[in-house]
Amino acid sequence: MVGFARTWAVFLLFAALCAGQTFGTITGEVKDPSGAAVAGAEVTAQNVSTNATRSEKTNSDGVYSFAALLPGTYGLRVEMQGFRSEARSGVELQVQQTARVDFNLEVGQLNQTVEVSGNALQLTTEDATVGTVVEQRRIVGLPLNGRDFMQLISLSPGVTTGFGSPQIAANREGGTRAAENFSISGQRSTANHYTLDGIENTDVNFNLYIFLPSIDAIQEFKIQSGVYLPNSDGNWAR
Repeated sequence: MVGFARTWAVFLLFAALCAGQTFGTITGEVKDPSGAAVAGAEVTAQNVSTNATRSEKTNSDGVYSFAALLPGTYGLRVEMQGFRSEARSGVELQVQQTARVDFNLEVGQLNQTVEVSGNALQLTTEDATVGTVVEQRRIVGLPLNGRDFMQLISLSPGVTTGFGSPQIAANREGGTRAAENFSISGQRSTANHYTLDGIENTDVNFNLYIFLPSIDAIQEFKIQSGVYLPNSDGNWAR
């Protein structure tokens, strides 16, 4: 019999390292003043911190997409012959986020630029991901007992803390990690899953974390809740 279960994950992002699940995506549409799609427009994304630049052309539907981007602040620019260029600054991309940034080009000369400052839409419409990102400002600024950032997990909705550890986990594992228990969306603390820079960081015995990095090494982390999906043999897998 196939069952249904919820899971959650903590995605950690080191300041200098990033892989797998820690990447983000910026996507959107480019339209003309009439609302029609602009195909073939050149969209450029630049990471403000690293100055790394990537360029893409919009498809026949006027859609562009930059996958596997490092989280950070980006500047976007759209150029198309017959239209004014449009530049968007201050686009914040968080860990594992899909940020949507749409453009509406104005008719004019290519060397004329419309400057827009602002973030991407806060309402996620590109996927069904549910979660909370805790950024570095709160990690280093909020008071933490023993500099343990895991205490900030309780900032996410649906999190319950402060209950006892499973006795067998406390006996076999011991230490702080066996004493930190978090229930997400009403599930058991042993249903949690951890990754670090997209790499498995979950103890196979009791689903505790394996390695706890220093708060000085973390750029941000995400508490994500979701559902298991069945694989081909009928078991529920992430």
